[in-house]
Amino acid sequence: MKALNILYAFLGGAIVGCGAALLLAPEKGSDVREKICKILRRKGIRISDSEVDALVAELAGNED
Repeated sequence: MKALNILYAFLGGAIVGCGAALLLAPEKGSDVREKICKILRRKGIRISDSEVDALVAELAGNED
């Protein structure tokens, strides 16, 4: 059970790290949002531009 918790912690950290890397990369925000949309669409998740904006704001801690 402890090993499973360590695995979940590692995977959670990896996901957060990937999200932070995408958001902090030296690219225009619109380009990053488009990449997020493409990745999610490849995974079968349909998401609108406004939903991506809300997700980015939530991840950045800038909720309106």
